[in-house]
Amino acid sequence: MTVVVVDDHPAVVAGVRAWCSLADPPIKVLDSGPAVSVAWLDPGATADVVIFDLQLDITGPAYGDLKRLVDAGRPVVIYSMRADRETVLTCLDIGAFTYLTKAEGEDHLVAAVQAAASNTPYLPPSLSGAFGTDDRPNRPRLSPRETEVLLEWFHCESKEMVARRLNLTVHRVNSCLERVRIKYANVGREAPTKAALVARAIQDGLVRADEL
Repeated sequence: MTVVVVDDHPAVVAGVRAWCSLADPPIKVLDSGPAVSVAWLDPGATADVVIFDLQLDITGPAYGDLKRLVDAGRPVVIYSMRADRETVLTCLDIGAFTYLTKAEGEDHLVAAVQAAASNTPYLPPSLSGAFGTDDRPNRPRLSPRETEVLLEWFHCESKEMVARRLNLTVHRVNSCLERVRIKYANVGREAPTKAALVARAIQDGLVRADEL
């Protein structure tokens, strides 16, 4: 398991390196630096996960850099001093794998990296708070069947298992999930991965974090 760390605070980078080295199994930090270029150039370009400080300078959150990483298929764990709801939810809507504040520390960061590398949903405390107060209106209208398939998928290891439990074909399961993704994309909240769909479902009150 490998990461690249995009952060302009040397002390933070040193701490992340130490935590990664002590993880079980150890996580290798391929590169680090104060600019997002380290995630695009070798060796950082091959990292399994990008740990990304959203606030790299005084111009504001680096949403553009985050979007380019997400669009390229890179799993991004945001690790930031910013803890306001709008910033957290905006990053998730762009497609960040998860969002941690720097107050959440070693256990959550290591767990988030491990989850991102295996595409397993992970919900740190900062997200629980943000989801609990998300009252934005851009929520897609899912059919009862789409909702049923989506929630069942969160509890299953495969779409084949979902199909067996709901007495559906795998093709029907895939079609339902694809329609859900399209509906989220149509309201500007893309969810290309299972982890992203979990985040959207929690945001929209379809499932509670303690039910996963």
